[in-house]
Amino acid sequence: MAMALQTGGGPNVSDAHIINGLPGPLYNCSAKDTYKLKVKPGKTYMLRLINAALNDELFFSVANHSLTVVEVDAVYVKPFTVDTLIIGPGQTTNVLLTAKPFYPGANYYMSAAPYSAARPGTFDNTTVAGILEYEYPDAPAAASFNKALPLHKPALPALNDTNFVGNFTAKLRSLATKQYPAAVPKAVDRRFFFTVGLGTHPCPANTTCQGPTNTTQFAASMNNVSFVLPTRALLHSHFTGLSSGVYSPDFPVSPLTPFNYTGTPPNNTNVASGTKLMVIPYGASVELVMQGTSILGIESHPLHLHGFNFFVVGQGYGNYDPVNDPAKFNLVDPVERNTVGVPAGGWVAIRFLADNPGVWFMHCHLEVHTTWGLRMAWLVLDGSLPHQKLLPPPSDLPKC
Repeated sequence: MAMALQTGGGPNVSDAHIINGLPGPLYNCSAKDTYKLKVKPGKTYMLRLINAALNDELFFSVANHSLTVVEVDAVYVKPFTVDTLIIGPGQTTNVLLTAKPFYPGANYYMSAAPYSAARPGTFDNTTVAGILEYEYPDAPAAASFNKALPLHKPALPALNDTNFVGNFTAKLRSLATKQYPAAVPKAVDRRFFFTVGLGTHPCPANTTCQGPTNTTQFAASMNNVSFVLPTRALLHSHFTGLSSGVYSPDFPVSPLTPFNYTGTPPNNTNVASGTKLMVIPYGASVELVMQGTSILGIESHPLHLHGFNFFVVGQGYGNYDPVNDPAKFNLVDPVERNTVGVPAGGWVAIRFLADNPGVWFMHCHLEVHTTWGLRMAWLVLDGSLPHQKLLPPPSDLPKC
């Protein structure tokens, strides 16, 4: 990433994806480094899937097996069964896999491959695989992998299959039961509208860049503000009241200049830079609409909020309609999570209760976009009661 920031281009392409640290049999010379999951016929297994990739949303499938989704981001969902799922960086998904009732005499790839609607620059568009292996009933526990058995491969969606992604995410619903209620805020105290997307910075004087043009370098922003990391900790600066020169509490509540967000992009793609925070009172119910843009191409952005879970009350393609779209919001059983994909060429609406005082980072979980500036921070003020206030830093907090 350091080299990418110097050149203004994209990062180096990774050599491989991995499953549990192993690249698997689909890359050159790595077949011996394959993750194998042994199962017994008729048993049901929970697979805890974590996308720890730096820059890829991933499709995941197990050949000839169904997956029942039961949990995302550590929150139960209404179970539904699929052959393939989509999981973004920073997201988790728990699924149930029921093994075949009899020994099948075959092995099965567990495969993952990237999803990207459109991405400038280069990235790792390769498929990684592990192997689901059935234990033979009479074989010793230490029996080795049988290479002679047929090996089935799953059919993964196309790289840019946005319809699949939209259909999958639409199935995610909270349990919304008495034991596991969906406490989505019905009334809203603060409404915000953030654009989310890419842009450019001019190259430094007398230099040539490797960005979209040789005079620009890649950047990313929310509401046209490309976040600059501060030289002092934001939380400590807020707590001590010494925030001057560290950050400004004036992150824009909406784009300064509205435009056709998913249409023909504007000629000027430059973004501003700054360390700006959005300040909200303790206990405020927040509604945030995040609108993807077409600047430098439409793309899905997995946005992660620190410090809170939120409810995904609505999403769609094209430009958000503040008059008609809110009527379609799901306020009954919306999925609750901490990382959500802003659809490629679309928008997503979330709600959360600001009941955790402090400074909380929000950023795209595509690491390259975060590095380019697609991030911001919320400052939730103290409440009136003792348990609603920030605790002081520990006495042994190291000095910078």
